[in-house]
Amino acid sequence: MPELPDLEVFSHNLNKKLSGKTVHQVTVHTSKANVSEKELQQTLHGQKLSAVYREGKELHFEFSKRDVLAMHLMLHGKLYYFEKKNEQKYPVIELLFNDDTGLVLTDFQKAATPTLNPEKKDAPDALSAEADKDYLKGVLAKKRTNIKTILLDQKIIRGIGNAYVDEILWQARISPFSAGNKIPADKVKELISSIHSVLKDAQKNIIKHNPDIIAGEVRDFMLIHNPKNKTSPEGAKIQVENGSRKTYYTDEQELYK
Repeated sequence: MPELPDLEVFSHNLNKKLSGKTVHQVTVHTSKANVSEKELQQTLHGQKLSAVYREGKELHFEFSKRDVLAMHLMLHGKLYYFEKKNEQKYPVIELLFNDDTGLVLTDFQKAATPTLNPEKKDAPDALSAEADKDYLKGVLAKKRTNIKTILLDQKIIRGIGNAYVDEILWQARISPFSAGNKIPADKVKELISSIHSVLKDAQKNIIKHNPDIIAGEVRDFMLIHNPKNKTSPEGAKIQVENGSRKTYYTDEQELYK
């Protein structure tokens, strides 16, 4: 699943490619959209694409009349450019512009979701100023849940996914199995610092590996959540716990319980 750093790079590249183009036609191939194809067409037809940006785990396409089309790629959603006609299989939604270029969102599972004018989310984005030490400290004080589950909860903090949580917690030297309310204040400060450094460094690595990427994942640079690596940079054995999601960690991370 594309995570925050991937989506940041996607939005940057989509802006470069599509900003200023005028929507000619919208085609919807799924019942997942919150409005009908007719309403999408009536709303977006003739509008210029003003900006593409990331919101949590979604890409937001903002148009000249301030309407926003949100796309959640889910697990297997992918974006492709096309000219005149989309040839990709499993389309979810297509945007065709006046210059006969277009963008299609595909998903063989049909789980990717387009939403017109989504409601504003209450939880702060992981890279926002609101998701600071005081905010996270207040949240953790009320939670016995393990810290990994807390950081993955999009109703608490938006944008972080499974792979990057493992990288963040390793850098902060906090075990993913630590109880939220047992983590000391000084470690919460380190955790916030790790969130920012890991996610921003990942963006740089993704651009370095594939500067024009708008789909897929780049993960080879990861230090811990990486099946190719057997030890951490300091030589500790990387352990893997298989559950509903895989958790990668080492004994370098302190368990607070």
